[in-house]
Amino acid sequence: MTFGENLQFLRKRAGLTQEDLAEKMEVSRQSVSKWESNAAYPETDTILRLCELFRCDMDTLLRGDVSRRFGEDAADYDRHMNGFAAAIAAGVGLVLLGVTLMLFVGEFFGREMAAGVVFFLFLIAAVAIFIVSGMNHDIFIRQHPGFTPCYAKEEMDRFERRYPFLIAVPVVIILLGLTAVIPMEMMSIPARFSQNQRDALCGTLFLLCITIAVTVLVWAGIQHSKYGFPEEKMTPAQRLVGRIWGAGMVAATALYVGLGFGLDLWEQAAPIVYTVAALLCVAATILVKKDDEP
Repeated sequence: MTFGENLQFLRKRAGLTQEDLAEKMEVSRQSVSKWESNAAYPETDTILRLCELFRCDMDTLLRGDVSRRFGEDAADYDRHMNGFAAAIAAGVGLVLLGVTLMLFVGEFFGREMAAGVVFFLFLIAAVAIFIVSGMNHDIFIRQHPGFTPCYAKEEMDRFERRYPFLIAVPVVIILLGLTAVIPMEMMSIPARFSQNQRDALCGTLFLLCITIAVTVLVWAGIQHSKYGFPEEKMTPAQRLVGRIWGAGMVAATALYVGLGFGLDLWEQAAPIVYTVAALLCVAATILVKKDDEP
């Protein structure tokens, strides 16, 4: 690609008009037009400013193919964000799965010490994942300063059509889990099971639904930001909705663990705490979205 083609690609990728670029470079629009048509070349200091503006080295801008370079960056970004989304979702899932297994082992088998060990092993694994994935994400952002997602409109539209289902399905899973637990609580207890064991099974089933639902929600949220919807382009209402769900699930988990350790309410607290948290988050989301409507 020529210098003019590279400059035009970078300008359009940044969402700038020729007038916008001319204003930033303190030149006329006609000068930018001549640069892009290869009828003229800017001075060296202007080229350096263009490189700084578009985060591009001079050699690539003058003689390289910036579309290929940014295409490679986009592929790296896609792989990185896919891995980051999977890692964070897995970490959250491990924490909730640890709570689930702690309830099952402690209440069903009556091994509270072993249950605590299981929970902390899962917690340690999750913390390790959070630390490693978070540091890798920070390194990637530092190595790609100013990079913005670059996906085809068709791909972005396809994800936007899937996104409501990625939010609705986890909520349905939570409600189905609650629906399944209620009949189980009312059924007669087989002779080989005690009341505590039956309660532990019900609580474990519901927590498994919570684990799956929250893991999917976390993954979907990070994928949403990956597909060309960065934080700075989100409305205040959209940012608030994300924070509501994140804070709501964290608070529900903290409350549940606190009630379990403090009052030994492992099986009783799970359905109530997570159901109320999910319903409150849904209600808050509806109110925020309603206020955000023009």
